[in-house]
Amino acid sequence: MKFRILTVGLAATAALTLILAGCSPATPAPTSSSNEGVTLKYWASNQGASLQDDANILRPELDKFKKRTGITVELDVVPWSDLTNNTLAAAVSGQGPDVLNIGNTNAVTFQSTGAFYPFDSAALDILGGKDRFIASSFATGGAKGQNPTSIPLYSQVYGLFYNIQMFKDAGLTPPTTWEELVQTAKAFTKPAENKYGIVIPGGTVNASMHFSYILGAQNDGSPFDANGKPTFTSDGMVAGVMRYVNLLSKDHVVNPSAVQYTDYTQPAGDFARGNVAMYMAQTTSRNVLTKNGMDASAYGVVPIPAPTGGKNISSFVGGTNISIFKNSKHISAALEFVKFMTSDEEQEILNRAYTALPVVNGVQATAFADQPAQLATWSQILTKQAIPMALVPGVQAFQANVGGAVVALIAKAATGAAISKDDVRSALQGAQDKMGATG
Repeated sequence: MKFRILTVGLAATAALTLILAGCSPATPAPTSSSNEGVTLKYWASNQGASLQDDANILRPELDKFKKRTGITVELDVVPWSDLTNNTLAAAVSGQGPDVLNIGNTNAVTFQSTGAFYPFDSAALDILGGKDRFIASSFATGGAKGQNPTSIPLYSQVYGLFYNIQMFKDAGLTPPTTWEELVQTAKAFTKPAENKYGIVIPGGTVNASMHFSYILGAQNDGSPFDANGKPTFTSDGMVAGVMRYVNLLSKDHVVNPSAVQYTDYTQPAGDFARGNVAMYMAQTTSRNVLTKNGMDASAYGVVPIPAPTGGKNISSFVGGTNISIFKNSKHISAALEFVKFMTSDEEQEILNRAYTALPVVNGVQATAFADQPAQLATWSQILTKQAIPMALVPGVQAFQANVGGAVVALIAKAATGAAISKDDVRSALQGAQDKMGATG
């Protein structure tokens, strides 16, 4: 196995425009010949607490697959920070794996390249049919009205983690509105003691986009209109970003050093050590917290609260999908592998290991069996308080441009500078101006 950290940079994103302008080759049909002896290359996303953690989880399952089918799977674990650019580069160059994981928020962007295998009805029949999958998760696989080019693998949503003992000692209860969240965070914030109310991954582009989307939706904002055109500067989007940035710039409940947190493990460490009382994160964060020495019984989870009068939205339907490159010489073997990874057996094993929510109907979320209250919360968020990410090709550029703009605002706030609504609107306008042909 290999841990491959490839750096492609923004050139891959720019090159996306070129491939969109080209013609897609015909979709190869799966063959019926024996796949024994075939070797597949698989890019797995970093789902665990480390790259090695992923290898330890996946390797026994890939060995099991080989024993059953004779198909060898060559594993590369790729960090999320590199996966999107690497995938776009592979789509442009044709030099990539047979199978790979993608963040489901990028599914439509990757579909629009024409480089990915479309799962038509015959391919879906091999996987057991569309209806095996939870509808909200399956809907993330591509644009409406088209055959999906990715299949859900791990599902997750955002929630608000809180330290049970800290809340008990302070005589406080988890917040149910955004205003309560801010007031509660202020009660815990004691900079002289290195204690803060909440932690954010301030330097993380993906997370900054995620919170912009969620908090904007609470204010009835959307980054795109019905025709897929960007509306980053709408009042709702500006208000959502303003609330997020205000945690640092106005409310002063976030440690300014959070601006340096460029991945998800760093804020999890602060929360696990008891330096902060609250932490907005996705379902799979349980695994990272455990690695940091924090048992699941030490924290509770509630939905990320909306402001008073806002929409009852706490997350988007997040997660990881699995795709096949259309130019793979082993489509039939790749379909066998996707079928294996989405089987009931593997869904239970892998989602338990990654503390994710299964994407297949009838498979229990065993990762949370020991914490029924948390399971009930996650289920409530997924079924009642989560909305799909915008299913438009420009969503990847939205992630890069708006996420980058919010990271810059957080960095400015960390210096002590005041951030105004005009500053936010200007930053979002700059992000929208960068959309170009994708907007």
